[in-house]
Amino acid sequence: MRSVLGLDSDFETNGTDRWKSRYRVSDLAVHSIGAVGCAIADLIAARNSKQKSQPVVVDQRLASLWFARSIEPVGWSLPPVWDAVAGDYPTKDGWIKLHTNLPHHREAACRVLGVAPERGAVAAAVSACTGNDLETAIVEAGGVAALMRSRAEWQAHAQGMAVASEPLVAWTNPRRIQPRPKQATTGVPLEGLRVLDLTRVLAGPVATRTLAGFGASVLRIDPPGWGEPNVVPDITLGKTCATLDLRDTGPRQIFEGLLREADVLVHGYRPDALERLGIGKEWRRSIAPNLVEVCLDAYGWSGPWAGRRGFDSLVQMSSGIADSGMMWARAIKPTPLPVQALDHATGYLMAAAVLRVLVACERQEPVSDAKLSLARTAELLASHQQEDAEAMDLTFAENDWADSLEQTPWGAARRLKAPLQVGELEMTWRSPACELGSAKPQWAA
Repeated sequence: MRSVLGLDSDFETNGTDRWKSRYRVSDLAVHSIGAVGCAIADLIAARNSKQKSQPVVVDQRLASLWFARSIEPVGWSLPPVWDAVAGDYPTKDGWIKLHTNLPHHREAACRVLGVAPERGAVAAAVSACTGNDLETAIVEAGGVAALMRSRAEWQAHAQGMAVASEPLVAWTNPRRIQPRPKQATTGVPLEGLRVLDLTRVLAGPVATRTLAGFGASVLRIDPPGWGEPNVVPDITLGKTCATLDLRDTGPRQIFEGLLREADVLVHGYRPDALERLGIGKEWRRSIAPNLVEVCLDAYGWSGPWAGRRGFDSLVQMSSGIADSGMMWARAIKPTPLPVQALDHATGYLMAAAVLRVLVACERQEPVSDAKLSLARTAELLASHQQEDAEAMDLTFAENDWADSLEQTPWGAARRLKAPLQVGELEMTWRSPACELGSAKPQWAA
């Protein structure tokens, strides 16, 4: 797994702790975070050719834990990860996962099933359906669901074949740009970098949180009323969060001004979604010709499911990971990864892609935009099984947490120590986690 991003990543690893799983989840954590560290080291070297290459060290235990969560509330609690209806249900001929955390997704699933949003009623209705028909109907109704497929079924599926043919990171639109002047030091390598964040749970926010950890100014934009209460305290660390309704002319003009002054746009919209909002690719290029874009989707950028909504847990079901886990664990129901590894790994790879573009800029080389997907990251992980069934489950220990408490809007919290070090440089966030929509839509002075 060293050829992440197509590079021979050279870094050291401390520790041997790893997640218990059919797949090498902790290795994926180490190497995706290591890709970030190697890119930071190359960026520092590109800015100062006389400086020795900085050693990159990834703590395997901490990297694994960051794939679970990075925050521990003190005197308060995070909301539940899942709503009451979400989960795995047996159908007539297999298993299906319903992802219903968002109200409109829950309404779509219950509308197709013809029941109220009550778990018992949903289970009874699902048991009378064939999995493929139900998956298709929910998706067509605007919901999200995934039939559990085996690896062989996914590899024979049209979308599985399409994803397998895609690169882990697809570099597009090669060109030369004139970066906006910035002040930076080796102590804060991304000082002055402006990152406009149009992402949702969970991969995109991980990417921008990582960039913020090296000094980038990250401004996240959400539509009014949007909420992700179960993950916001984890993933808004170091960011500024504002709201804009991009369907309206006035807010879109504000967004245009932000875009003109941004260096990087990170988004997780499905293909053509921004075009439908009137801020499509050609418009963005005309507004900000020197902007670099890194984006992701769930099921890949080609094939019949390229426009399908999806989440990490659904991609695990579709791609055969949950089925393989069930066989490995000798379980009677889908057995997913112990953490949302596809989201986290894709997020770190997105951050590494941004950094690789910055390295190219420093070297006065052509740069490209980048596309990634959860499904393609799943293919990377699925090719690296873990045979050791005795691997220990990880639990948080006192020494895993930073010494000082983080003061968040919800109360005090402990934050995990950073899993990555580049020379003497450690990831440091300048502000605590914040609520969505808590700031004005403007760049910090």
